[in-house]
Amino acid sequence: MDDNIDNVAALFTRSDGAYVFARWGCPIVPVVFGVDDATLAVFKGAIEAVVALANHTIDETDMALSGANLMVFFCRDWAELRAVPHLDQLVPDLGPLVDKLQAAGANQYRIFRFDPAGGIKAAFVFLRMDAHLETVAADTLALSQAVQTIVLWSDTAFDAKAPLAMISGHAVLRPEIADVVRAAYDPVMPSAARDASHALRLAARITRPS
Repeated sequence: MDDNIDNVAALFTRSDGAYVFARWGCPIVPVVFGVDDATLAVFKGAIEAVVALANHTIDETDMALSGANLMVFFCRDWAELRAVPHLDQLVPDLGPLVDKLQAAGANQYRIFRFDPAGGIKAAFVFLRMDAHLETVAADTLALSQAVQTIVLWSDTAFDAKAPLAMISGHAVLRPEIADVVRAAYDPVMPSAARDASHALRLAARITRPS
């Protein structure tokens, strides 16, 4: 059990040593920009699957935030984000962020916003289709982004090991990550936590068939 607690705690312990956890505190309303209908369907399917795993809910409209609260943006160049209507109103300091992403040569970035209780109320996912991401299958990319937005993971959570595994050529969520997602959305668990004892409670809710 101790190893399990340590493994769970590591998923939410940030590089500065702080333990920070958050899950969605409202239904998720996804929208995807910059892709064709086929890719859109793949992304929405992946989000629906991960939300179902969490036993959470998807809704049609979030009236508090421009109709959607999980927004995924695809672009070829980070500079394209400057031209997205009203994005600067949703993402504070958009200009400096674009400069930062360009300087880093990044191909993805996620921003979360939180409700008064600390739960997630919105997430913005930015994907720049560089040479690397062009080689990633749409279903793999979609599932990866879906799981990385279902809770607030540590900034180092998946540095050593990705959240997905390949089985017979198909991307699937690693069982131990799926277990944590299910436990995180247990109704008795809080929507946010900043004490590492939270990891003990998560680990206690993770059961595996013998």
